[in-house]
Amino acid sequence: MNNQTIQGVISPRAAWTLLGMVIFFWGVNWPVMKFGLQYVPPLTFAVFRVAMGAVVLAAVAAWRGELRLPHRNDWPVVLGVGLLQMAAFMGLINVALQYVPAGRSAILAYTTSLWVVPLAAWWLGEKLTVLRLLGLVLGLAGVAVMFNPFGFDWRDPHTVLGNGLLLFAALLWAILIVQVRGHRWQGSPLSLAPWQLGLAAVTLLPFALLFEDASTIRWGSTLGWVLLYNGPIATAFCFWAMITVTRALPAITTSLGTLCVPLVGYASAAFFLHEHITLSNTVGFVLILSGLVLATYSDWRTNQQAKKS
Repeated sequence: MNNQTIQGVISPRAAWTLLGMVIFFWGVNWPVMKFGLQYVPPLTFAVFRVAMGAVVLAAVAAWRGELRLPHRNDWPVVLGVGLLQMAAFMGLINVALQYVPAGRSAILAYTTSLWVVPLAAWWLGEKLTVLRLLGLVLGLAGVAVMFNPFGFDWRDPHTVLGNGLLLFAALLWAILIVQVRGHRWQGSPLSLAPWQLGLAAVTLLPFALLFEDASTIRWGSTLGWVLLYNGPIATAFCFWAMITVTRALPAITTSLGTLCVPLVGYASAAFFLHEHITLSNTVGFVLILSGLVLATYSDWRTNQQAKKS
């Protein structure tokens, strides 16, 4: 059997390679974004990212014959993804990164799955299994550790604001996940992504123009390399790669794999930016990661049982 294709998709070996690349690129993108904020304001940075990602993915979709207007049934989700995940989430984390270390930011931003558990129970009536509850308790305990008064300065308003924005961004992403659960997609992810990213760019642009000074942008080769990594690689390539990976590997594998992104972000921020690895952040991260793993496994087991019934 050809090592590059299996049942119309890439081989498991190639899929694992792509998944590893996504984890690495997304994780390293946290210190890259933190570094890039020295050269460009946060909302303008987000506009550059989503606009470049939209252009690259539109070109890929056109090359594959998938560039078309979304089906009317997909427009509510296109709006949700574009406004909540791509515009609000990316804008908020960029603003937060001005005040919060990149490693800590990666950990807090990836608490999304924790907030999905109570939201899905309240909004969709999903059952709160023992594993989901245990995962939620562990995750919340991790968040509490990271915000304990001995390791967190509650007196600094910028620190409080930045950390609050990260948790709020994670909550918005969780709301989106709950919104799209059960949606019957008409278009492929690749055909919808350029519209979602384009909508995010159009949404963020007025805020960037209104609240930020474009004259403060420090144009040059350094900013060029940062934007090249942030847009075409960490956004466009990684989005395409995750679409490809999900077609070749089990959902539980990709879900657990992406939980390694904050670990890479935490470690790479310490390596590249020389951020301190603190006890509260490390203990909090271990607890949050444990909670996310339990919640993810519970979702997978529930889905497997539903398929058998």
